[in-house]
Amino acid sequence: MNNDRFIPFRKQDIISMLAQNLPKEQNQASFLQFCQLLSSVVHHDYHQLLESLKCDYAPFDPNADTRSFTTYSLTQRNKCRENFANNLAKVLNAANFEKITEQDLQEALTEESLFKVRLEVDFEDFEQVVFYRRGESTKHETLTFFWGLKKQTINFTHYDRVAVFITFKNAEHFQQKGKTPLGFEPSSTIVKLFQNVPKADLEMLFPNSEVRMRPIDKAIISGSAIIGGAVVLVTKLGASILLLAALFAFWFGWREESVEMTQQHFISFALGMGIFGGFVFKEWSKFKNRKIKFMKALSDNLYFKNLDNNAGVFHTLIDAAEEEDFKEAIIAYSFLLAQTKGCTANELDDAVEQWFQDKYQCHLNFEISDALEKLETMKLVTIKDDRYLAISLNQAKTTLDTYWDNIYHFN
Repeated sequence: MNNDRFIPFRKQDIISMLAQNLPKEQNQASFLQFCQLLSSVVHHDYHQLLESLKCDYAPFDPNADTRSFTTYSLTQRNKCRENFANNLAKVLNAANFEKITEQDLQEALTEESLFKVRLEVDFEDFEQVVFYRRGESTKHETLTFFWGLKKQTINFTHYDRVAVFITFKNAEHFQQKGKTPLGFEPSSTIVKLFQNVPKADLEMLFPNSEVRMRPIDKAIISGSAIIGGAVVLVTKLGASILLLAALFAFWFGWREESVEMTQQHFISFALGMGIFGGFVFKEWSKFKNRKIKFMKALSDNLYFKNLDNNAGVFHTLIDAAEEEDFKEAIIAYSFLLAQTKGCTANELDDAVEQWFQDKYQCHLNFEISDALEKLETMKLVTIKDDRYLAISLNQAKTTLDTYWDNIYHFN
């Protein structure tokens, strides 16, 4: 079974799908009104969480454009960071993201990149590193080798969304290592969201990743340099080198016959050395240009994969979590509404997953426990002998009105 909890349909699409699936005796207008009420309640709950995230992230937001009225002590900053990390984890879980394990991350770092770029990451620069992903699938791509003469189709794990949470070490750490942070501040926390990331290329999402030549690239450049250098030495410096060798042999007593170096010999040797130096510079430039090409490939790739950064990320994630919560609750309620005798959690879970698979060719692992917990909290279901029964639409609208009034007056 697919372990992906994400429901890959928009909220409005889910409402339309469920409205078409309602029993004939149910009124669609009442159902749509109920959906609006439920959406408002869920939105209110997440608005509170968003405000908490904004407050906790403020002390170390690298993109803040507002003045800070409060001076935070080190203890307060650490407390804010801890609260932010915990709340962000809740939001990611609610948005049906899965945490990428340490094993998955290590496998990604050892696998060869699909973009033919080798990256190195210095993990000592980080205080905390957490990766989350949503939407895992297996895809295939055809790679070419030896200037297109050989092709190979490979299968790889692909993530639709990847969220990154990284906290850097303090300034003292970078001073001790003699490193100048580029593009980030020591002790800051960055949050990023990416799309369409192959598992083998997770290392490109680190902010301090550096491009390195692959062994095959080094072999190509080294082979070209050795062969080309040998040709230059033989054709341009061969006679001069032999003459110099004979001269040194005479000086050290290894040769009895004297050697005479004319001005023409020195000029030829200088020209040859100039040509050889130019060749070495050309090969070194090739190496640098190839590295620049790799860095451009990396930056171009990240440009199209980056969805959001820092504060913008948790705004996006809050919206995603809100939609997932709403979709789970309305799906569970709608299916229970069609069951006059109610059903158990397992029966409801199987019915929802089978419905998505049969009608929309969508395989998912429906989050039944979260859905029923929300419905219980809002008193939209009754439970008897482990069987859940949905209250009527009219009762549900009245119940949500009361629930909303209680929230409003409480706040």
